[in-house]
Amino acid sequence: MISSSRLIKALKRQPVDRSPLWIMRQAGRYLPEYRAIRESTGGSFLKMCKNPEIACEVTLQPLKRFDLDAAIIFSDILTIPDAMGLGLHFIAEGGPQFEFPVRDIKAIEQLPTLDPNTDLQYVMQAIALVKQSSLQVPLIGFCGSPWTVATYMVEGKSSRTFSTIKSMLYQDPQSLLALLSKLTRASCDYLHAQILAGVDVCMIFDTWGGVLSGAAYRQFSLHFMQEIVSYLKSHALTKHIPIILFTKQGGQWLEDIAETGCDAIGIDWTQDLHHARSRVGEKVALQGNLDPTILYASNERIGQEVKSLLAAYGTGSGHIVNLGHGIYPDISPEKVQVMIEAVHQYSPAYHP
Repeated sequence: MISSSRLIKALKRQPVDRSPLWIMRQAGRYLPEYRAIRESTGGSFLKMCKNPEIACEVTLQPLKRFDLDAAIIFSDILTIPDAMGLGLHFIAEGGPQFEFPVRDIKAIEQLPTLDPNTDLQYVMQAIALVKQSSLQVPLIGFCGSPWTVATYMVEGKSSRTFSTIKSMLYQDPQSLLALLSKLTRASCDYLHAQILAGVDVCMIFDTWGGVLSGAAYRQFSLHFMQEIVSYLKSHALTKHIPIILFTKQGGQWLEDIAETGCDAIGIDWTQDLHHARSRVGEKVALQGNLDPTILYASNERIGQEVKSLLAAYGTGSGHIVNLGHGIYPDISPEKVQVMIEAVHQYSPAYHP
């Protein structure tokens, strides 16, 4: 049963026989079978996401190749603003772009209220198809954090400086708060619908929370993630679902993140795992945090890094092995297999 799986038990800090492992962006461009499907569908990432049969197949691809402890639904953190009609498209080597950025209170007030079961029905259908398959591990659903999603909506594209949204933050904070509130409501409904469709775990990706100052992070990012956690934990049909929060470059706020009521914190590779565990104690599980570039190394070095990671966390449950961010598209699948085998070989010693 899924409830007795390694991932669920580790998220609840219950004993396991070895450390569970999954990989952020594990269904994606580093797999030749993924690239073959994308080429056969004309190369459109969005079209793949919006085709439930293809999204299901891509979700399951890594599990057909590797012995992993979870699947994550093939989707994107920008599904909500796309459904709001902002004209999302992806530029080769340039990432996501919006035709209609949201930069003032008038545009924010005109954003529609979404019904995820109709406006994002394709995600629910993909989840249902995955759950109808022979999947034997938990399925992870997700959304972007309101702050992270807002950065793309306001900037209109990926950004290095975030100058447009930070200008709004300091010059017109009430408008930004109104946008974040709308996105929080949509995210609550979206994750609730994903849970009812069948996901076993939820993860909130706060990719750009780390670009904020401490005070701004708490007000404009963490506060709204906590609202989502509180919403899901307060409803009978969703309160049992473990929630993982991941703020890239958010290691300085681990104690604050742990207070949200989440079940686990994802940490990037810039943080020391032993120190992180000492800071949060038994309050939450920890996920991570191998540097993705380790997978460029020799097989021997990959094994050494896995050993170091496991030793850094130490004995006992509550650790989900993962990369500190998404896997890079030019990583060899053979190197992924080396990492997985190393976790399987060395982690049982930490679970006596």
